[in-house]
Parts: sequence; structure tokens; C-alpha cells
Amino acid sequence: MKTIFESFADVAGLVPHKSLFERTGQPAISYGEALELTQRLAGVLSTQGVMPGDRVAAQVGKSPEAICLYLATLQVGGVYLPLNTDYTSAEVDYFLGDAAPRLFVCAPDQLAAHAARYGERIACSSLGTSGDGSLMEAASGAEPKVDHVARAMDDPAAILYTSGTTGRSKGAVLTHGNLASNTAALLESWGFTREDRLIHALPIFHTHGLFVAVNMTLVAGATLLWQSRFAPETVLDLMGSATVLMGVPTFYTRLLQCERLTREAAAGMRLFVSGSAPLLADDHKSFEARTGHAILERYGMTETCMITTNPYDGPRKPGAVGMPLPGIEVRVADRETGSPLPQGEIGAIEVRGPNVFQCYWNMPEKTAAEFRADGFFITGDLGQIGEDGYLRIVGRDKDLVISGGYNVYPKEIEGLIDELSGIVESAVIGVPHPDLGEGVTAVVVREAGAEIDEAGVIAAIGPQLARYKQPKKILFVSELPRNVMGKVQKAELRKTYADLFS
Repeated sequence: MKTIFESFADVAGLVPHKSLFERTGQPAISYGEALELTQRLAGVLSTQGVMPGDRVAAQVGKSPEAICLYLATLQVGGVYLPLNTDYTSAEVDYFLGDAAPRLFVCAPDQLAAHAARYGERIACSSLGTSGDGSLMEAASGAEPKVDHVARAMDDPAAILYTSGTTGRSKGAVLTHGNLASNTAALLESWGFTREDRLIHALPIFHTHGLFVAVNMTLVAGATLLWQSRFAPETVLDLMGSATVLMGVPTFYTRLLQCERLTREAAAGMRLFVSGSAPLLADDHKSFEARTGHAILERYGMTETCMITTNPYDGPRKPGAVGMPLPGIEVRVADRETGSPLPQGEIGAIEVRGPNVFQCYWNMPEKTAAEFRADGFFITGDLGQIGEDGYLRIVGRDKDLVISGGYNVYPKEIEGLIDELSGIVESAVIGVPHPDLGEGVTAVVVREAGAEIDEAGVIAAIGPQLARYKQPKKILFVSELPRNVMGKVQKAELRKTYADLFS
């Protein structure tokens, strides 16, 4: 198996004039041009002392040059560390202190400040979204590095830090084998080929945008319709010349608000993918009714890249994330013992395969605690596998509510609330309660003008739930807090309402 860089270099040699990046109002960038820039950036990295195994951290805006920096890091045998552009200086301090990169690349307007903070121990450079910055200045005169450092499949390729909602962030070390094997499995499962044209409106510091969308495109030799951010009307404009859209649920919610979303608008598309957060069942059904396309939901996480997918050819079921990708094993096990549970029972989702990360950076004890003796990784998600073989996620283990000694799975209650007329969506959390330990609490977003109130919600869902599952409070908000990938931030909700029952 070849590394992502090796596969990209092969494609660039075969189709050097084919467009890799197409941008509205700007010249396209071909595979050959991208390889040439990558090689010049690799030359810069070598002169700055980046050796095999060294980390290259990047907190930069979305640009084709940022992807070439990622590829150049792999070319010289480095380990790429993308950082969310919203991270504060204090957060960046932690990541750089923990990962100890050889080089830190930031936005041009941040270079002076970061150089002053880290310059004595970390080389600092800059890269802007318009091909500007000190890194590009150096690359313009650099000698291209035409060879590459050979890496084994179990050598580290990247580090992605988890969100850290339950403690300090953990750096998941992903190997070349993790990235290459997962890309191959996705190409096979989704029928992704050189003929595809992918609308890319995701961030590139996350698994979905970088290790799914970009890696698949690079290895297949496809084309990226490159967007700096998601804009529904622009995406609709692009659909006429595209074949695939990969997005988060928010993308589809916003597209459904556009009158232009029709069967005709989506006629040339062959695949719509959603992930990183649960897609509302109503959005799934509405999108298919409007466009004739059933959105394909898949399941993955930072530590594993992609794990399961609804079938490309076959039923795509709302609320389900499908079956394991080729070469990957998934089981539902007892949360305490790790013993596999019978079909249909709810338990801990565990996964084993070539996609599973190597370790948490500098955390051997934490790494050991997250794996079973037989090599299965404990994802922290709760789910069940139905008689149809499809995996369904019912929530995060840390989001499980224990009320009066009973386990309450938020997904069950959220599903009932979300089906009610006048409700957009909901999030169910456990809030400290003096008698029950945790009180089941639903935070709900209503449709504009909807008159449904707390009593109405309770009356509607109460008969379908055991008494211990029924929410003790229904709170109405204008919107739920989300991270950049669209995931509802339940930790933030629990913090906000921590004193609700006190």
C-alpha cells in the first residue's frame, strides 16, 4: 500500500494537467502545479530542519497552499498537526507545548506575536489564504525536493487533537496506514473515481474535510470545487458541474431552506454524504423528497477516521450509520466488561481495524485504558446493531443520563421530541438533581411562531416513555450550541444549566 503522498505524486505524474483545485473567479490549480508547489515547500521544510518524525503544526486558513503544506510534510517524513483556526493563544500554547513541533505555521497577521512567544524553541512561519506569507516567499525561491522520505505504514503521519470536553485534549496519532487504508475503503464503498468533482466547503483541520474529502480526491485523481466556506446559494450554483457533496448536517438543513433545491438542481449529482454529527430524520426525508437523492450517512471519529457507512447501493436508513467499511470490525459490548452484547441491545461501540489510531501522543496510560485486551478501541459512543445489520448510535457514553439509578439514553427522548409539530430539534442532558442524581432535561428549539410549550411537549411524549425517562424540565432556546463541525455541545449545555435544580 502506498502513502497518501506517494499516491498523489503518482496521479500528478499521470494527469499533470488535470484540475485539482477549481475556485470561483480564480485560476484552477492542476495536479502538476500542486506537486511542483508541494516539492518546493518540501524543500523549505528540509532547510528549516524538519526531519522524519518531526511535527509541523499549522493554524492557517483554508487554501490550496495549505493542502500542499500537508503533502510536503508527508513528503519529508514529517507529522502534520492541523489546528482549528478558532483556537485561542492559550489553547495553541497547550498544543505546541504538548506536541513540540519543529515548525509552526500561522496566519501572516499572527506571525510576529507567535514568533515572540515561541521563536526560541520553535521555528515560526506564515501562510495566508491568498498564497501569501513568509512560507510562500521562501518557497518561491526554494529548490524543489523531488525525492521523498520512504515511510512505513505504521509510521506516524498526523496528529489530531480531540476536543477535550472531558479533560485536556488528547493528540490522536494517525499513521500512514490509517490514512491510506481508510481512503482505499471509502473509494471502494462510495464508488469514488477520477471522474468525480467534489464540492469542498468543509474546514481542513478536521478528519472529515482533510482525511476523507481531500485524501479521497488526491488518491482518486478527482477534482475539488474549492470553497472557503459553506454558502448554500454558491453550492447550488456548483451542483450543475459537480458530482459529490460532503457535508455536515447543517449544510443540508440550510440547503433545504433554499427554494432552488430541486430535482433539476441536483440532477447531475450522484452522491450526498453527511457526517460529523447526527442528521435529523426529517431532513433526511425532506431532502430525498426534494431532490430524489437519499443522503448517505457515515460514522467516524478523530481516532479512527471512518468506521461505518450506509450503502452506496442499497437502503440508506435515517437514524442509522450503516455497516462497517471493508476490513473494519465493529461490535457493541458491555460498557464495563467489554463482553459482546446480543443483537439489538444497547452498549459501547468498539472498533478494530487498520483505521484505528496508533496511540494518544505522550499518554501511554490513557492509550492503554481505551483499548480492550483483544485490540478493540472503545469509541466512547453508545449504540446498537439491529436485525438489519445497521449500526445506530444512541449517544456518547459521557452523555448518558443516570436518573434515580436508571440509565436514560438521550437519543430516544430526542427522537420523540424532534417528531413533534413545531419543533426544530432538541438536546437531552442530565443536570445535577438533589434527589435523582441527574434530572433529565430537554433543551428545545421551536419553529418560528410555534405555540408548543413545556406542558405540550410533556403531554405528547409522556405516554411513550417510562416515568424515569420523562424530562423534568423543558427549556426553550433559539439555537443549540455547536462546534465548527455541527456537533451539539452538550458539555456546554450541562455547564449552562448546572444549577437548574439547586
